[in-house]
Amino acid sequence: MRVSEGSPLYGRDPLLRSLVPRLTGLAYDERSRVGREHQGDLPVVLVTGYHGMGRSAVLEELAARYRDRLPLAHVRAVATEPETFPPAPADGRAPTASTLVEILTELVCGLAPDVRRRFPVLVPGLFAVSGWYRGNGEQRDVACLTFARLLLACRLADGDENALRHAWATAVEGRLETTGAQTDAEWGRDAVTAAVVAEYTDRYQPAAAQEWYRRRFPRGADGQDPLVLLGEWFQRGGDYRHAAEQSLMAAFLHDVASSYGRIQRWNREPWPLILLDDAHCPPGQDFLDLLLEHRALPERPDHEELVVVATRLGGLPENASAAIRRDLPDLVKSSGWQRKGLAPSAGLLAVPLTPLSRDDILPLLVPDWPARPLHPYLASAVHSLTGGHPAVTTVLCAAVLDATKRGRGVGPRDLLELHADDGRAVTEALLERLLPNRRQRDRLTLLSLARDSTAAEALAENLRLQGPDQLPANSATDYLEEQQWQQLTPPDQPLVTDALLRTLLVHEARRTSARAEDGRSWQDIHRFLRMHHAQRGESGEADALRHTLAAGNAETVVAMLTEEFQSEKDAHAAAHWLLCLRYAATAPTPPAAEWTDERMQIALGAHDGRYAELHEIERCVNRLLHALWHVSEPHAEPDPDMCKAVGEELAYLSPRHPSWHAVLGQAARSWPAAARKKRPFPISGQ
Repeated sequence: MRVSEGSPLYGRDPLLRSLVPRLTGLAYDERSRVGREHQGDLPVVLVTGYHGMGRSAVLEELAARYRDRLPLAHVRAVATEPETFPPAPADGRAPTASTLVEILTELVCGLAPDVRRRFPVLVPGLFAVSGWYRGNGEQRDVACLTFARLLLACRLADGDENALRHAWATAVEGRLETTGAQTDAEWGRDAVTAAVVAEYTDRYQPAAAQEWYRRRFPRGADGQDPLVLLGEWFQRGGDYRHAAEQSLMAAFLHDVASSYGRIQRWNREPWPLILLDDAHCPPGQDFLDLLLEHRALPERPDHEELVVVATRLGGLPENASAAIRRDLPDLVKSSGWQRKGLAPSAGLLAVPLTPLSRDDILPLLVPDWPARPLHPYLASAVHSLTGGHPAVTTVLCAAVLDATKRGRGVGPRDLLELHADDGRAVTEALLERLLPNRRQRDRLTLLSLARDSTAAEALAENLRLQGPDQLPANSATDYLEEQQWQQLTPPDQPLVTDALLRTLLVHEARRTSARAEDGRSWQDIHRFLRMHHAQRGESGEADALRHTLAAGNAETVVAMLTEEFQSEKDAHAAAHWLLCLRYAATAPTPPAAEWTDERMQIALGAHDGRYAELHEIERCVNRLLHALWHVSEPHAEPDPDMCKAVGEELAYLSPRHPSWHAVLGQAARSWPAAARKKRPFPISGQ
């Protein structure tokens, strides 16, 4: 069975069906062995991509395919520390972890039932570093819950999780009572570490683990319990903690390698598979950095062949210059990875999830052949709108199919008016997924209508948007950069630089403006922005015209363009006039409840009778503006008649101006072709 064409995994077969099977030695959807590509040294596969590119879906699919076939742990790193250690999700989703210790704990809980040795070195180390400040009951309960989960996963204890947690809390507190009361917080924390280690030692006698950790400390530490010392170094922070974390990672890899003796290797038993989602979050970064550091050691003590597939929001980290990058098609026959040098990042195989192509989209619209015929350019329109973004593309295509089944015809200009499978407007559903922070999402929906950061900040002040500790526009920009939608947003560029995200936000602003109050309606916002840019003089003219047109006041825009055409004699002013015309025509259309789309009829002269009192030049500018406005929508297939009308109206104006005829004549020839090919309209001299 192939990956469903309606799935966010569509087009990811080289990763799912080729690369991972060659790393694990197990076929993707068959209970059979396949030849392993790497022996002794495996790359860490880092799947990169932006929101909605299918990173999490890839890991979820791998978890579903390989669970119960090999030891598997699936963990999602999160940036914020929860108040309590989260229990394993009951619905089968990946558990979350907000620290390195939590990630290692989840890996033990996931892998221990299926490996031969249940982490005899790592588990005592995790106990040692999971202390708490004496007297802090909340921290104590979190740590003891961790102990209970580890013991149950490794079959070192049985019974109820909460009962085991309570028993450990009571036992450790009893040991602390014998040490006497101390007011020093640091001493109290060290005392807890010593009590936890003592309790573990009395119950499980981890002599081998103690000897293993002892070899990782300086000789001056002889005579001290290495587990207690490990916990103290971890709690001390800084370089001490890093050294302790290195020991924990080494212990983890040592235990994994020790679980595969000569017989297991000879029988080609599959090594564990670790799936780490959102490894750009601090705990995920820490885990990968430590793993890569260990694997880059010239003399690796343990040659485990752990298969690790991680995901990262955005691209490669800045310190990964030695990583090998491979596109999805390159993975079909071979990964092409080979460690080069001793840099930790040399152990990375980066696989960016790229957008869908135009050819990928048509099968999403016709999954069941024969199907009801759709608009012939609908696949092209979806690709123009989404840029091949997998999540947005699949949601839109599903919405098209649903609307078609209900008997509704869907054209390119209807795509953003559709509804998701839960009945919500498609833009609302998509934005909730792409911009998880509701406050910033609502803020960006309004501020996306502004031309740049300066205009956005003025609009935010006018709308009385509140910022937590900085200007609202700056806060919104920081959020977009944090979420990897853009980098270092220039102050003279739109607040939202991603074309797809901006299109969705603008449409959501249009959709929700009908019920807006307090000056937040579509008309109020564009009226304010028009006045803001008008105050800038000539430099703000194009923006003022654009916001005027967005408010549906085409008559004013036509009048201003006509006046300049008739009064301006300077030949160099032609480029400015065309720029204003071209930019004004990119205006978003007003809400349907406030405006009737008659652009095509006006552009073709069907309504010239309405404007009989106007001069022919002004009627020509009116037709030209509406034709350009119609063809400038980014996701709509340009109508041939509209493209032709653009050239005809410019050709009519060209000889009727004493000094602009050459520039206008050139535009009359080049702009129709640019419109047909959906390219920028060229202006002579720019």
